[in-house]
Amino acid sequence: MLPRLALPPSHAVLIVLALAFVAPGLVGHDPWRAFDVLAIEIVQQMQLSGDWVVPRVAGEAWLEDPPLYHWIALAFAKALGWLLGFHNAVRLASGLAVLAALWFLYLAARHSSVKDPRTAGASAALLLMGSVGLIVHAHEAVPDLAALAASCAALAFLMSSRDKPIRQGLAFGASLGIAYLATGPVVPAVLGAVALLAHALCDDWRNAKALRFLGAAAGAFAVLAASWPLALTLRAPELAQAWWSSSTQPRGEFGANLRYYIAIASWFAWPAWPLALWSGWTLRREWRTPRVFVPLAAALLGLLAIAYAGPKQDINCIVLLAPLALLGAHGVARLRRGAANALDWFGAMTFTFFAALVWLGYIAMMTGSPPKVANNFVKNAPGFLAQFEPLPFAVALALTLAWLYLAFFTAPSPTRGVTRWAAGVALLWGGFATLWMPWADHVKSYRSVALQLKSTLPANAGCIAASNLATPQRAALSFHAGIRTQPLGAAMPPKCRYVIVQSHPRQETTPGPGWRKLADVGRPGDRGERYRLYRYGPG
Repeated sequence: MLPRLALPPSHAVLIVLALAFVAPGLVGHDPWRAFDVLAIEIVQQMQLSGDWVVPRVAGEAWLEDPPLYHWIALAFAKALGWLLGFHNAVRLASGLAVLAALWFLYLAARHSSVKDPRTAGASAALLLMGSVGLIVHAHEAVPDLAALAASCAALAFLMSSRDKPIRQGLAFGASLGIAYLATGPVVPAVLGAVALLAHALCDDWRNAKALRFLGAAAGAFAVLAASWPLALTLRAPELAQAWWSSSTQPRGEFGANLRYYIAIASWFAWPAWPLALWSGWTLRREWRTPRVFVPLAAALLGLLAIAYAGPKQDINCIVLLAPLALLGAHGVARLRRGAANALDWFGAMTFTFFAALVWLGYIAMMTGSPPKVANNFVKNAPGFLAQFEPLPFAVALALTLAWLYLAFFTAPSPTRGVTRWAAGVALLWGGFATLWMPWADHVKSYRSVALQLKSTLPANAGCIAASNLATPQRAALSFHAGIRTQPLGAAMPPKCRYVIVQSHPRQETTPGPGWRKLADVGRPGDRGERYRLYRYGPG
């Protein structure tokens, strides 16, 4: 018999779980649509142009997010791109951000715990690691992950503000500045407001140290947050004005956004939010203590802030994860036995079932049996040939054996449910990333589309226009094939003799008279997108 795993997990076990969750899927696949390909293209443009001040996509300024994450990613690409491939090295910035977030949230929970710091710290890290919304986003090139790490650091420094208030205030303000340079004003506005309210309402913090902490925080934030906007203003004042207007302009109606984010958070922040509700209820008489007030206020203000700012994107819910996990950590040890057993049982059964499906799909891809399962993979990825890779198989097998050990040899503990849940998330994502990744990359990658279009274009094609081509697709064409497009309305012939049109496979609309189709391509098995290249004029 193997020895039982003692809980709460030790530092070594937490580190192994964190690495098992973070490492798989960071490398080994092409940039995928939306956030991943956009950030990787921005980093590539920085490397090609040498301009670190103005983020660009396909040669045009892209001011949705400040560039801090892209600076860190570019450093990884320069250091390790030769070994891992450029886009794989870029994603290491995401791995670093997630690991930093887990560490700082662990510290924040320890600082805020009254009776059992070790249990609180482990529970907070496990709840963040097990958040359903992070399963995929934690392995993409996403600037929001840098903001997540900065918010966890800010919470850690805020919860320890009584000790050396000036030093902790400087660190807190610097964390808010990093969050500002990663995604803009939402995170620093929320946590800054929480810090002010907590020092005004919490009796433990309403003292002379509060002014020193807040003053140091304000100074550090102002210096760091002003750095890139000032550089952008000196470089291109019109772009700085456009960025500020975009970052402060609400997108969408508040009520509709709020309903959307409440619905999204119900699965995105699972299982942190039900434990946070339970913790808030059981500690309701202590709501003016920092350990309850800070995460509760941060979660509520964060929800209102993303509903006000918009737009409707599930990734914006990352703002809620740290405070919900921090508050929920205090409720883990207070769960009634029935609720704790239900969470434990639900997690164990759910992840065992889905892990079994991952292995079944892998066996079907490799052997063709069961036929119905194998046919589904073939139908959705025409042309894909599965090949046995020893290292990914060994990693997936090791994750499965580790899961079986956790399932059968874990000592009873209030933290067993959240430990198994986080381990199950690591198992599910790790199994997908090692066994299914080649198939998924064959379906999701735009490399074949870009190279087919490039092979059709002459070397001296010159200006290329785009019609209905979404920004992620423009980024993919630029990254894979160096194809840079301009809007069709501003690039009509004779300025541009070529145009790429994105449309539905069954809906072909020519740009107008005089255009001749040269190529009609799409990703394997994609039933929703088609890319058609047209040339204007004869010949």
